[in-house]
Formats: sequence, structure tokens, C-alpha cells
Amino acid sequence: MRELCEEAVAAALAAGASYADARVVVRRSQTVATRNRRVDRLDDVETQGLGVRVLVGGAWGFACDNELSVETARATAARACAFAKAAPGSHGRELAPLEPASGEYRTAYEKHPLEISLADKVEHCLRAEAALRHEDVKVTAASVRAQQEQKLFVSSDGASIEQETVECGGGIDAMAVGDGITQIRSHPSAHGGSSAQAGWEYVESLALEREAPRVAEQASALLRADPCPADLMTVVIDAEQMVLQVHESVGHPTELDRVYGTEAAYAGTSFLSPGDLGSLRYGSEHMNITADSTTPGGLGTFGFDDEGVPARREPVVAEGILSGFLTSRETAARIGSGAGGSMRADGWSRMPLVRMTNLNLEPGEGSVEELIAGVDEGVYLQTNKSWSIDDQRLNFQFGTQVAWEIKAGKVGQMLRDATYTGRTPDFWGSLDAVAGSEECLLHGLTNCGKGQPGQHAHVSHRTAPARFRNVQVGFRS
Repeated sequence: MRELCEEAVAAALAAGASYADARVVVRRSQTVATRNRRVDRLDDVETQGLGVRVLVGGAWGFACDNELSVETARATAARACAFAKAAPGSHGRELAPLEPASGEYRTAYEKHPLEISLADKVEHCLRAEAALRHEDVKVTAASVRAQQEQKLFVSSDGASIEQETVECGGGIDAMAVGDGITQIRSHPSAHGGSSAQAGWEYVESLALEREAPRVAEQASALLRADPCPADLMTVVIDAEQMVLQVHESVGHPTELDRVYGTEAAYAGTSFLSPGDLGSLRYGSEHMNITADSTTPGGLGTFGFDDEGVPARREPVVAEGILSGFLTSRETAARIGSGAGGSMRADGWSRMPLVRMTNLNLEPGEGSVEELIAGVDEGVYLQTNKSWSIDDQRLNFQFGTQVAWEIKAGKVGQMLRDATYTGRTPDFWGSLDAVAGSEECLLHGLTNCGKGQPGQHAHVSHRTAPARFRNVQVGFRS
């Protein structure tokens, strides 16, 4: 693998590239899903290939191939250079300086998730589904996943890096139906559950079978719950829903390629501008967001990104002020701040893009019960159900699977069909408190989409429950 990358880089430089890098990626992934106590999906897929990225005359070129041979490596580099030379117009791209990196990174784990048999994984899902049985629950689902990725990276700047990541996860869903109403409850979250960079012990820690009866009971109870009232009120948002709030309204708008408009076709741009750095008030003084690719167990954790930039922890929002962007070496040089570190590609056949790593809401103090105790009248929102946000990540609406009435500092009756809306800086400006580290949740997402051709990034967020004042819940009549 190393020889192939070195040959590709040498061939690119010989063809006129001022910079070149090559990645060989070997990935194996499994997905097991059951639905209504029958196997619904059973995937075991392995891919391998080489991707070569070059800079010729200030223009990027990229080419890839799934054949791993010296001849193919050289030919792939030549194609990448030809693509760059064919780019119309003039280009003046520069890269932030980087010390040559050499090293290894490997995920720490106890039980390799790919060594757990498919039969055992099916049985794991079926046991969880059996525990979801309830007279009101008409549809049950369970899933587990596992992945291993081996990657070798070599660049003309002198980088030579080998990394191996192992990840897995899972989740369950119960859909209850009655009197023309459909409600769903999930664990540990909706949209495929949660994943982490860890071994099978992480899936076991999710306790899908143990949590299933509670999930089914709550799905049933939602059929008889009152609709969540619409009003301007205080909300306490649980850690799982805060994951999506951080992802959509902070993560994507701080990707600097979107700020510059160079990545806009798939998922839009950003309400931020380069000049906002260090001055824009993103939220209240309680808002502290960090990008941390060293977070233990995070799906965005690595030793080096796909440009060879070492992993590190950096502030994005500090005490409510925009303090950093998610950058590549190119965008960091353009803005004159940062050094990259957020470039990742979805496998060997895609060019790296600026992506979230682990974007974390830093904890405050106290428990979720203490947050609720400070609310005279409001709602406690749990578990994402839906989301909608404009292409500049400014105006949004989120829905949760369940809400709970808060009166005089205590949780009351269950409520269904809760939604809340906001404008990103106004919403974060209403942040009143964040719970302490003991309430933090690290949640991994595998479906973050960006780019054309499309790429799915695996990212994590560590969040705690948070309290916001004067939030519009439901719709104004």
C-alpha cells in the first residue's frame, strides 16, 4: 500500500503537480437489521481502492481506481493531473504550511465487532425486538452495524501515515398506531441509533433489549397524550436532541468551504462570513463549542485528517463569540487563520471535503433536574423526530418524539407532536444554562451528507441537556 501511494505521488510530480497526495483505503462494513421480528437487511461489503489528489497550476485534480497495482497508481496520478490541467480559468490556490507527518493511529477496542458472527448480530436484534412487543405497537425495528477501515496516506509534503479505525452501533424503534394516530419512540436515538469508534462492547452498552419495554410503553402512551401546546416558552432540550441542534445550526455553517460558497450545490452555504471570525455573537456566554478530533470514542476521531494534519482540539464558539471555522489547508490559508484539520473523504473514490469531526457542546454545571427546577412553565423535549433548516443554516424547525410538561420546576404529563422553531443566533442567544459533564452524551451519526458526488461522513457530538428561554414551540395561530 505504501509503495502504491509513493509511486502515485512521484508520478504526479513528474507530470507537473506542485502538490500531490495519495490514499489507499480498504473498508469492510456490515449492517444487520430486523423488522417485525424478521431479517430485513443483511449486508457485508468490502471495498478497496486508491485516490490521488493533485494541484497543477493552482487547480485541483482528482482520480481514483479500485485496482491496486503500481501501473494503475501511476496512471491514476496522470489522469488526476490531466483533469487539473483541463480546469478552465486561472487559479491561485495556496495551502497552509504543514510539517511533514509520519505516524500511526488505531482504534482501541475490547471486542472486534466484525468478529461477532452475523448470526449473533441477527439474534441480538431479534431479542431486542421481542422485548418491544406491545398491543399498541404495530411496527418494531432493530439494527446493528460494524465497520473497519484501513487507510494509508502519502503526500508530496513528506507525510506518511497509516490509520485503522473500528466502529459499531445500533438502535431500536417502536411505532404505535391507534385512533388514526401514529407515534414512534426510539433508543438510543432515531435515524439508526448511535455509533462510536469502539468494539462490540459499545453495542452491548446500548442495552437495546433492556430498554425496549420502556420504548414500547412510551410509544403506546403517546397515542393518548395531549398535543404539545403552541406558545413562546422556556424549553429544556435533552442531550440527544442537542446533538442535532449543534450539528445543523453550528457544525454545517462553520464549514469554511460553505462560507466561501465553494461547496454549495448539495447542502447550501452559510449565514456566516469570513469577517465574522472573532466578532460575531453566535449565542449567549453559556455557549462553548469545540471541534475535537481527539475525543475518545468519537466517529470523527483520528490521528491525522485526509491532508495529513494532526488531530487537535480547537474552539469554534467561545462564550458565545465565533472563534474558529472548520477548515482545510486551502481555506485556512485563504482566511489567514487555522491550519486545516477538518478534511475527510468518504472512502478511496471521493475527494476530501471540509467535514465536521467531533463537534462538542462544552458542559456547564448541574443536572438536568436542576435545569428543569429553574422553569416555572415550559416543556422538556426529548429525542429527535424531524428537522428542517434553510440552506444558509439560519432558520430552522425541529420536532421531537416526546415532550414533557414542566410546571413549577417539576416534570408533568407527557405531550406529543412537539416542534420548536428559531433563527440560529437568536436561538443560541437565548441559551440560559447547560448541564454538567455528568449529563454529557457522546452520540455518533453516520448519515451526514455533503458534496456532489455525495459523501456520507461519520461524525460525533458530545452534548449535555440545555435550557433556552423564550423559544417558539409549535406554530403561532
